[in-house]
Amino acid sequence: MAQGITSSAGAVRLQMRGISKRFGPTVALDNVNLEVGSGEVLALVGENGAGKSTLMKVLSGAVKPDAGQMWLDGQAYKPANPLAARKAGVSMIYQELSLAGHLTVEENITLGMEPAIMGVIRGGQVRRLALEAIRYFNHPEIRPEVRVSELSPAARQLVEVARALSIGCRVLVFDEPTSSLNRDDVQNLFKLIKRLKQEGYAIIYISHFLEEVQQVADTVTVLRDGLGVGTKAIGETSVEEITSLMVGHKVEDLYPRTKRVPGEEALTLVDVGGRNKPRSASLTLYYGEVVGIAGLVGAGRTELLRVLFGLDELKSGVIRLGVHTGPASPMKRWRQGAGFLSEDRKEEGLALPLSIADNITLSKMKGLGPGGLVLPRRQAAAAKKWIDKLDIRCRRAGQKVVDLSGGNQQKVALARLLYHDVDVLLLDEPTRGIDVAAKAVIYQLINELACGSVSDGIRPKAVLMVSSYLPELIGICDRIAVMCRGELGPARPVGELNEHKLMLEATGQQVN
Repeated sequence: MAQGITSSAGAVRLQMRGISKRFGPTVALDNVNLEVGSGEVLALVGENGAGKSTLMKVLSGAVKPDAGQMWLDGQAYKPANPLAARKAGVSMIYQELSLAGHLTVEENITLGMEPAIMGVIRGGQVRRLALEAIRYFNHPEIRPEVRVSELSPAARQLVEVARALSIGCRVLVFDEPTSSLNRDDVQNLFKLIKRLKQEGYAIIYISHFLEEVQQVADTVTVLRDGLGVGTKAIGETSVEEITSLMVGHKVEDLYPRTKRVPGEEALTLVDVGGRNKPRSASLTLYYGEVVGIAGLVGAGRTELLRVLFGLDELKSGVIRLGVHTGPASPMKRWRQGAGFLSEDRKEEGLALPLSIADNITLSKMKGLGPGGLVLPRRQAAAAKKWIDKLDIRCRRAGQKVVDLSGGNQQKVALARLLYHDVDVLLLDEPTRGIDVAAKAVIYQLINELACGSVSDGIRPKAVLMVSSYLPELIGICDRIAVMCRGELGPARPVGELNEHKLMLEATGQQVN
């Protein structure tokens, strides 16, 4: 399985020199260099649209560069397509895994590379290859005959890695590998990467979580606007310096917190329970504050927001939103002044084939034309206000959302809530999978919403925010409550909390 590892530890395994690529007038890559050695983890970071994906598509054979050269273990490397890249020893582990859910583990591991004689697949050899690959991980959930659709996200990711190792890869690229994993699975992945590093694999690690980069990588290369703007040894740099390289200027305060004054009750929960989760949740949210909900994946945080917004059934307890009491449909919640941002923007949060303007105005068409009609020019003008406010990088309001980067798609989803002018914002993982610059815009926006503006007559909003990223909860929230096994604990002032205390409570341990 590891026969591809032949270079001595530390020897240069992959070199990319002068890589350039244009798409029409857009310069995606401009003379980019990248180098990673055997037994090394190189982090590749940059804003959405910086060129990371294009560079990796060049590496994987999916895109042909306009200029530049590549070498693999000193030999010229010029893959005609992704299959050729895999055969040469370069494998990609994408954020959205490329597995076939209806096939078994063993079928996925050998997919496209099945051992065969005269076109007939050798089932016995397929099974042996699969057993060898999964034995590497010693994971009881992963068995050759199990369908991939039945596995957990962490187990599916391991199947993808097993698929890469089974064909003798030499360079392994992880693209946002922790976005769907819980804390324990993340640590297990890091242990696996350390083991692969010790065995001589060259690893490229792409992530928006710079704290992860510091933990797992040896060096970091930063891209900005298609240019390579720096390569640093992890031990000789900081999160602040990496962030500054990514955005092109010094980031003074990632988590702004203007003075906030809590006002009237906006949302009250009394022993709220759903069909399965949450089991019990009590909380009072006030206008002029941001309250965070921490907890492990599966604790019931998302289910709580869905019950509050009317997407899931309220089985017990009381919800009071302003003067409205009791359960309501999502349409009624919109009318009552609440808006929901889903953690799954692609499946639930956005209509990807539609335009930016359509997505922003979908929940509130009134006023966009006479007699219930929607005038495109008026709709575009309404959308442009929020495109400018949130710095959504696009060509025009009529551009399809599917063509935008992840960070800009997230801003469009948020823009809909702002356009609708809701008073209570239910935000589920609002910064998942987006770069640090886009996060900074969203953090600033949340702060502005909670503070309001006396001079402009804008009333402070109330924000209830779920996040798996504890630094942002501590950085942006006024109070934080922890969800554990479906039960919501008390919301405490952020000054009394730290990551350690939050994790203890999230795992059901006593916190003093």
